Amino acid sequence: MKKLIALALAVSASSAVMAAPETYVIDGTHTLPRFEYNHMGFSEQLSRFDKTTGTITIDRVAKTGSVDVTIDAKSVNTGSEQFNEHIQGEDFLSTAKFPTITFKSTAVKFNGDAVSSVDGALTIKGVTKPVTLTVTSFKCMPHPMMKKDACGANATATIKRSDFGAGKYAPLVADEVLLTIPIESIKQ
Repeated sequence: MKKLIALALAVSASSAVMAAPETYVIDGTHTLPRFEYNHMGFSEQLSRFDKTTGTITIDRVAKTGSVDVTIDAKSVNTGSEQFNEHIQGEDFLSTAKFPTITFKSTAVKFNGDAVSSVDGALTIKGVTKPVTLTVTSFKCMPHPMMKKDACGANATATIKRSDFGAGKYAPLVADEVLLTIPIESIKQ
């Protein structure tokens, strides 16, 4: 009988440690993906997208998760309305035909308790390529204003715009583009 009680206690203790995946919804006011490229050797240009949605699912105990991000390509913000229209044109993002950019994870990797990288499929202008986002910071904690749990991260990757059919003026305007995605998300 004592062995049966000990076994029952061990099973209930181990199931208490197992956590279920938690889903977080991206906070679009604090998730503004940026892209940076060299402009004819003159300067590094930095632009962003102003509308991003998606979800992050994470199980920190099992060290698994998923990321699903959708960027409104028409929300590109270069600081110039005229240049925004140029970037949205056929030579670059072709937003009339492809209004969104998406990233869907295939694997979330951890280093200890923190996410260190996310492998996935990036789709720009209807072209999908594998991309690994390197996570440079990761933190989950109660959000002091929302009064809910929140997770945030910064992730980067370098891509070639020509791989996505947006290589106009390369190499004069750099083909390599640094993507930086600062993400904040609130637990649902």
